Amino acid sequence: MKNEIETIKKSIWDSASLIGRSLNLMEVCGTHTMAISKYGLRDIMPPNINLISGPGCPVCVTSITDIDRIIMLSRKYPAGIFTFGDMIKVPGSDSSLYLERSRGSDINICYSPKDALDFAIGNPHKEVIFIAIGFETTIPLTAVLIERARMQDIKNFSIINLHKLVPPALKALLEDREIRIDGFLSPGHVSVIIGSHPYEFICKEYGIPCVISGFEPYDIMTSIDMLLRQIKQGKPEVQIQYSSVVRESGNPGALKIIDQVFNPCDSDWRGIGCIPGSGLTLRKKFVNYDSSLRFPIEEINSADPAGCICGEILKGKKNPGQCRLFGKSCRPDHPVGPCMVSSEGSCAAYYRYERFKSHFVKNLP
Repeated sequence: MKNEIETIKKSIWDSASLIGRSLNLMEVCGTHTMAISKYGLRDIMPPNINLISGPGCPVCVTSITDIDRIIMLSRKYPAGIFTFGDMIKVPGSDSSLYLERSRGSDINICYSPKDALDFAIGNPHKEVIFIAIGFETTIPLTAVLIERARMQDIKNFSIINLHKLVPPALKALLEDREIRIDGFLSPGHVSVIIGSHPYEFICKEYGIPCVISGFEPYDIMTSIDMLLRQIKQGKPEVQIQYSSVVRESGNPGALKIIDQVFNPCDSDWRGIGCIPGSGLTLRKKFVNYDSSLRFPIEEINSADPAGCICGEILKGKKNPGQCRLFGKSCRPDHPVGPCMVSSEGSCAAYYRYERFKSHFVKNLP
């Protein structure tokens, strides 16, 4: 494997030298973000290859307004709220789910959406709300959960729907003239569900190459090499490096259950704003499982924390080393923004693996 890595590295350097100009290659998967930092892949890139992180962390792109709504709901209603662990410490405007739980709110960490529904079934007199968050990877699980709740006529269960779709976000990034992206490392887990076709607009409309990558260092370096070859040849297309699990058509069964339960809708992304068609809403026959209808909350005007640049980081405009809060008032034990909270967040990755490296230190304000 060492010889294979060296061969790929040489190919990357040769292609980068022939291309000459500076290139921004963006990964849009939190697992890729962590792997690039953990295995020091930036350290072995040619000087003109800049690996930048995009909105690949579902917790990170959840708007602060949505966080505040959940906090307010936990204060106002005596429902049991179930959430994945990454969400619990994300700061809202003046609190977090972690703090609200310490103050008596019924907030529970679960490891599977099924845990929340099972609790609702076992406690029919207790309202149970599941925070449904994630990209296409986790949406089928929520869809199956809702279908099961309806078939069993479970009346005390609902979801806070924070699911988001990746391709519309990539389109929004490409439409932003302040961001230059020369190639995408597309998310392997998401692509297992949706396949490769939803990315074709990236090549056809914007002339940008795209490679669906696996998660090991070898996979990521191979994918970077594939991107550079496309750029060098001037023939952008969607390629699948992660071909052991990703098919062009994706997972038809998963796509079918998503379509049965959800309709596309507009959705707010932290740092990006409202992206048309990037969210999901429950179809009419499932609306009884929408917690926003069953547990209304008044309008909230929220603002991101002063000095936090998570929004700019999520768009690839800046990296954590350019934030004046990084490692000071914002740390894993005291996060200011979501990118420091989530295990897939850029700031968490930089803090854990890269904050003492020369390429990072030079960016410190």
